[in-house]
Amino acid sequence: TVEPVVHPSQPWPSEAIATAEEVAEHLGSGGVVVDARASERYTGDVETIDPQAGHIPGAVNVPFGGLLADDYKLRPDLGEWLTARGVDGNAIVYCGSGVSACLNVLASEAIGTGRPRLYVGSWSGWSSDPSRPVETGPTR
Repeated sequence: TVEPVVHPSQPWPSEAIATAEEVAEHLGSGGVVVDARASERYTGDVETIDPQAGHIPGAVNVPFGGLLADDYKLRPDLGEWLTARGVDGNAIVYCGSGVSACLNVLASEAIGTGRPRLYVGSWSGWSSDPSRPVETGPTR
């Protein structure tokens, strides 16, 4: 039996948060932006939450579910798997609403490549602004 451990909550450090403008700048400078949603939401084939389907143009799709092995632990080849997709502490990660992308952040930290920044606005925030570009189509 494992005794539970209580850790007091801590605010997410402000330097680990990215704004929509920083996401666009990061992509413009060749940085990696990761969409952690399921592939069918990334491609725009299915959208269950937001009125606009698709993804941030230039983002790569690394679904958070792919980070896990069948036993729901981080997959044993996680470092190789994430590195092949360009995910490291320099990336910016987003999902649909800012929650599931945190697993991608945790995974990057777990393999020792640092903490990617989190775009908390995520797809809901990005796609709600009609001035921001949207892309649909195949997974990168």
